[in-house]
This record gives sequence, structure tokens and C-alpha cells, in this order.
Amino acid sequence: MKKLKITLIRSKYGWKPKHREILKGLGLRKIGQTVLREDHPSVRGMIDHIKHLVRVEEIYE
Repeated sequence: MKKLKITLIRSKYGWKPKHREILKGLGLRKIGQTVLREDHPSVRGMIDHIKHLVRVEEIYE
């Protein structure tokens, strides 16, 4: 099963409210915070909207 390691690397302030809501939905609050999420098309779509704010790594389990 593949997971995604998502790290917030830029501030959420100064961007569209939709981008801030996506970060909230992923569970990212602070710069440097990392979350693990299952690799689903819905998560990939969320990441596509905020790719300028996060770093994504694939983890194979």
C-alpha cells in the first residue's frame, strides 16, 4: 500500500481561502508539520491545488 508524506513548507497566509481550507482538510497547520495520507485520487487532487505550499513524498509499505 502506498502512502503520501505531505509536509507544509510555506505559510498558509496570503493565499486564497480555498487553499487554507484544503490545508485544514489535510490536517496541516504549522510550517514543517508532516502528515501521512493514503494515496487516493481525492488526496492527489487536493495536493494539486496547493502544490506550491507543500512537499510530497511517496512511501511504500
